[in-house]
Amino acid sequence: MKDEEIKKFVKKRYAEVAIKGSSCCSPTIESDVLKQLGYSQEELRSLPKGTMGLGCGNPVALASLKEGETVLDLGSGGGLDCFLAAKKVGEKGKVIGVDMTLEMIEKAESIAKEHGYRNVEFRLSEIENLPVEDDSVDVIISNCVINLSPDKKKVFREAYRVLKPRGRMMISDIVLEGELPKRIRKSLDAWAGCVAGAMEKEAYVNLIREAGFKNVKIVSESRWDFDVPEELRGKIASIKVEATKH
Repeated sequence: MKDEEIKKFVKKRYAEVAIKGSSCCSPTIESDVLKQLGYSQEELRSLPKGTMGLGCGNPVALASLKEGETVLDLGSGGGLDCFLAAKKVGEKGKVIGVDMTLEMIEKAESIAKEHGYRNVEFRLSEIENLPVEDDSVDVIISNCVINLSPDKKKVFREAYRVLKPRGRMMISDIVLEGELPKRIRKSLDAWAGCVAGAMEKEAYVNLIREAGFKNVKIVSESRWDFDVPEELRGKIASIKVEATKH
């Protein structure tokens, strides 16, 4: 299966998600499951109407964002984490969301404009080729997106490139504890569902280290059984990983 074939399918699936308001990896914002992923009731209430929730955790909660910082969200989708981050960094800060799906970008931009978010912008691009300057970002966040990339090594190298020295990264993602059956690895539906592209946990963490990051550690981990085939239950985990650039 070629990388471009995977990207084309995933992009098509998430365009449908943006249009229909459904979800591939997790429930939409109306669901109580988002609370279980680490979003507080206060955070959910603060979000503008129509914001979609796609993910497997809440990277904003652990990123310790400060006023005035520049934040980059890899695979920003409908903008949920961007809007939360925007409130934390304030008017002097900036949040950049990057997503490869035009429909997601348009949805997020529409919400930002309607609700007056002046410190948020969205850029259409693949996360393997970030439209962001070198050493320009204080914090990188990402929520259940990097597993969708066929070239995770390049994603982490790009993340390292755009972070400022001493910048930090906090990501939530899906990883494996064991091997996936070949038929699932070759399933485009499983790719779009955040399963087929998932890496073995230690290999995933090692890729981050190989990109140059320091202080790489898993700060939380839990089983991920949402919409997972019965044969894989207990073999998939949601992790939050933090790392810094020196």
